[in-house]
Amino acid sequence: MKRALRVHGRSRRLPAGLVLVTTLVGATAVLGPAPATAGAGITPRCAELAGKDIPASAISLPTRGGHVGSASLVTQTVSGETVEYCSVGASLFPVDPAAPDIRLQLAMPRDWNRNAMMFGGGGYNGTIPSVAQNMPFGRPDQQAPLARGYATFASDSGHQAGPAGSLDGSFGMNDEALRNFAAGDALKKTHDAARYLIRGGYGAAPGRTYFAGGSTGGREALVVAQRWPDTFDGVISAYPAWNNTAEILHLGYLAQVMSRPGAFPGPDKQTLLYDSVMAACDGRDGLQDQTISNLDGCDVDPRTLRCPGGIDTGPTCLSDAQLTSVIAASTPFVWPYRIASGERHYPGFPLLSGADMRTPVLGFGTSAPANPMPVTSGYGVQYWDQWVKYFLTRDPDHNSLDVDPRRPGKWLPRISYLSTIQDRNNSDLRPFARSGGKLLLLHGAADELVSHRSTNDYYRRVLDTVGPRQTSEFMRYYLVPGANHANVGAPAFAANWDSLSALERWVEKGQPPVRPVAEDGRNGRTRPLCEYPGWPRYRSGDPDSAQSFVCVR
Repeated sequence: MKRALRVHGRSRRLPAGLVLVTTLVGATAVLGPAPATAGAGITPRCAELAGKDIPASAISLPTRGGHVGSASLVTQTVSGETVEYCSVGASLFPVDPAAPDIRLQLAMPRDWNRNAMMFGGGGYNGTIPSVAQNMPFGRPDQQAPLARGYATFASDSGHQAGPAGSLDGSFGMNDEALRNFAAGDALKKTHDAARYLIRGGYGAAPGRTYFAGGSTGGREALVVAQRWPDTFDGVISAYPAWNNTAEILHLGYLAQVMSRPGAFPGPDKQTLLYDSVMAACDGRDGLQDQTISNLDGCDVDPRTLRCPGGIDTGPTCLSDAQLTSVIAASTPFVWPYRIASGERHYPGFPLLSGADMRTPVLGFGTSAPANPMPVTSGYGVQYWDQWVKYFLTRDPDHNSLDVDPRRPGKWLPRISYLSTIQDRNNSDLRPFARSGGKLLLLHGAADELVSHRSTNDYYRRVLDTVGPRQTSEFMRYYLVPGANHANVGAPAFAANWDSLSALERWVEKGQPPVRPVAEDGRNGRTRPLCEYPGWPRYRSGDPDSAQSFVCVR
C-alpha cells in the first residue's frame, strides 16, 4: 500500500515499500501512519481541541501562533441534510502586536470524506464566510461541501469589519493587516492552521484540499494557485478581481467623471441603456431570450441616445455629460505612467455588451459619487473611496475625488507599491500544473462590478505563457452569457453549475469537464457552458434546453 507525504500542501505518493521517517521544518511532529479508524463515520475529537494552542511552527508564514477559542459539536441542516460537525473558532496572532488577529472558523463533520475545502471572501473581507456555503454559481439542488463530508474552513483575512461590512477598508492603515488581505498572506496562514487542527481532531491530515471563491474570493483562488502551487489540489475561481489596483484606478476615474454636474446616469437612464443593448444584440445568437451570448460585434453607439442639443430632457435620452460617463465606463482606461506590477490599463465594463443595468446596486448605483461618498453610490466607487482613505493616503478624512488616477502626482510611488501586492497577475501557472493542480475559472458576461474582459485578458496571458495544449491539461475557462456578479438582483441568466463535482472528477479520476451545462436559477432553463472564446448558438428545438444549442467560436 502506498503512503502519502504532506508538508503544508498536497499528498505526494511514495513508491510501495518505501518507509519515510523525517523531521520537517514547520511541521508539528514526525508524520506517522494515520489511524486506521480515521474517516467516514468517525466523530472528531472536538473536546480535545477546545483551548488548544496552535504553535507558530505549524504555520509557514510568520505569526505568533494561535489559540482555539471554541470547539463544540453542533447539528445543522446543510443542503437539506442534517450534518453533525465540530465547530471550531480560532484566532491567529500577528507578528505586529498592533495588527488585528486572523479569525478563522473550521467545520469538521462526523462523516468526514477525508478532504478539505477552503472558502474565499468578498469585497474587503472582514467577516468569516459561512463554512456551510455552496460554491460560487453553485446549484442549490446539489450538496454543499460540508454536506458532502468535507472539512470546511475560512477566515476574515486578518481583520474585523465594522458596520460597513465588506466596504470597510480601515484595516489598511496597518502594514501586516494590509498584506494579510491584499497579498493573500492570511490565506496560507489560515490553511496551515486549519490543517493542524484537522490533524488534531481526526488524527489524520486531509487527503485532498480544494479552494473556492468569487470576486475577492476569486482573486484569492488565483493567489493560492500562483503563490503556493503545491498547497491545493483543485481551485474554483469565479469572477476574480485579480488585478485589484488596476481596477481600482479605473473605478477612481469613473468616480471623478460621474461626480461632475449632470454626469450621473440615474436608474432610468441605466434602463434606457439596457433596453438599447438588448434591442440591438439580443437574437444575434439565433434566439431572442433577453440573453446576449454573441458579444463580438455587439457595439452599440451610445451617441444614438443623445438628447437634442446634448441637454438632459428626461428618461428617453442621454445628455452629453451622461454620454461621457457611459463611454468612460465601457472603454479601456489607460494610465500614462508605469506601476510596478506592470499593468497599464483596465479594459472597462461591458455596459454596452449586455450588462444587466437593472441591478444598479453593484453597477453605477442610484446616486452620483460625492464627498462624503453616499452609500447609494455604486459599490465600486465606494470601494475606491475606502482604498484612497486607508490604503493610499492613510488619511480617513481625505477626499477621494481629489486623487486623479490619470495624474496621481505625489501618490504615484504608493500606487506603484500597492500594485505589487494587489495585482496578482503572474500568468505562469506551470508550477501549479506540474504539481497536479486543476483550475476552473468562471465569469459572467454581464458582470457589472468585475469586468469579464479582464478575466479574458488573464486567461489569454496564461495561454501565451504556458501554451494552449498545456493549459488545457489543467485549466478551463467558461464565460457565462447573461450572468452578472454573484447572481445579485435579477440577472438575465442566474448561472448555477455543480462545479465541485466536475472538479472532483478531474482531480480524483483524471476526467476533465465534458460538455458542462449551466442552469438558470430563476426559471430552470439550461445552456451549455462553452470554453472561452466559445459561446452558445441556438440551433433548433426547445429554447429552454441546452441540447438545442451548440458551442461556436
